[in-house]
Amino acid sequence: QVRVVESGGGLVQPGGSLRLSCAASGSIFSAMGWHRQAPGKERELVASISSGGTPTYADSVKGRFIISRDNPKNTVNLQMNSLKPEDTAVYYCTVTPVGGVKYWGQGTQVTVSS
Repeated sequence: QVRVVESGGGLVQPGGSLRLSCAASGSIFSAMGWHRQAPGKERELVASISSGGTPTYADSVKGRFIISRDNPKNTVNLQMNSLKPEDTAVYYCTVTPVGGVKYWGQGTQVTVSS
C-alpha cells in the first residue's frame, strides 16, 4: 500500500527558512512534489521533480525554494528560503507510482508571520 508522510511544517518569521520532508513507501515513484492550499484559494503546484531529477517550480517560489529527492529512500524534500507571508498554506506531498495515479499526503501547515 502506498503511504505518504510529510513533516517539517511550522511557524516561521518572514525571511526565515523551513525544510519540508516527505517519506513515501509502497512503490517506485515517477514524479514527486509538493502542492499547497492557502485559505480561500485553490490548491496549486509548488514544485515537482521527475525521477531523473528535473525540477519544476511555480513562478511565485522560483529562486527561493529548492526541491530534491533521494530515489533509493523514496523521499522528497522542499527547502524553503526567504519565506513570505503569502507562502502560508497547508503543504501536501504528492507522489505518483510508476503506472499509477497520484497519491497525496495528509498535509503539513506552514505559517509565515511576524
